Amino acid sequence: MASIFKALPGLEVPVGEISKSLADMWTATAADGGPAPASDDAKATQVNFVLHLGFQTTPEDATKQFATAVKFSRRYPSRIVVLCPIAEADDQGQMEMKAKIYGECHLGKTKSDKRCVEFVMLSYSRAARSHLENQVSLCLSTDLPLYYWAHRFSASSKLADYRYLLSRSKRVLIDSAIAPADAMTYPWPNPLGLRDLVYSRLLPVRQTVGQFLAGYAPEHVADGLQRVTVSHAAESLAAEGRVLTGWLQRRLTACQAKGVEFVTGNCAPQELGIEFHYQDSARFFRWKGNIGKGHAHFACNFGGGETNLPASVSLLSPEMALSEAMFF
Repeated sequence: MASIFKALPGLEVPVGEISKSLADMWTATAADGGPAPASDDAKATQVNFVLHLGFQTTPEDATKQFATAVKFSRRYPSRIVVLCPIAEADDQGQMEMKAKIYGECHLGKTKSDKRCVEFVMLSYSRAARSHLENQVSLCLSTDLPLYYWAHRFSASSKLADYRYLLSRSKRVLIDSAIAPADAMTYPWPNPLGLRDLVYSRLLPVRQTVGQFLAGYAPEHVADGLQRVTVSHAAESLAAEGRVLTGWLQRRLTACQAKGVEFVTGNCAPQELGIEFHYQDSARFFRWKGNIGKGHAHFACNFGGGETNLPASVSLLSPEMALSEAMFF
């Protein structure tokens, strides 16, 4: 089986010499005329960030998520540790831990605003698992908040073994579209810090629908509401449809809507849709958005005449969804 550790960029170094190797890396880069931090200010970091690539991560997926972390770090300078557990089929039962380092610099808003980020990749066997927390702690800054992104883990109970990261992290990020079914309800050590990347990706949808409905009195939206249909593309947006339904339930409850039935419908590929059905058949609300094409449409009548309005729609990019889940 191909190794996700080997698929990631970087220079392999002895585990006990990570800090020295990072310093040597920048020195060598500067000597070769490459971009390197001119001072410690260029490596000023805002957060500690651990990306955990679970057993279900393929090498191609690993490089994709690594690229997302790089894009995120350009906006929010971070100390990033990438965990690469050795696949169960390749684990020989021996004590094994390897490390890679990677760094890059980029300009901020001005040429003098240079920001450099450092990555440490750790590959480890099951036998070396008990030493992982100590090694991770050595790679992180003790005075910065910690954020933990668990990607494609195979079972919630297995991820629960990483209690050090789950309990210490200010936010634990999980994508419920690809996580085990119980991921959002599992009794994690810090449940209030759990964030779903699906919910974060839906921010533009939640904003555009919420802002439109906020233009009407809550009682006009809630009175006589009997059923809400949330439609989604059968496979590609199933998680988004589920999370959007939960958000609507909470918001309509806040508007004092009672006894509302929520049902699911199907849309064309890349589409999401919402429809409110009322006791008075003349009243309605409909929204449909095509994520791929970026356009949406509102239609409604809450008793004061029909309104039709075109709008734009999108999902947050992966790196922006990370920041939304971490900080908001």
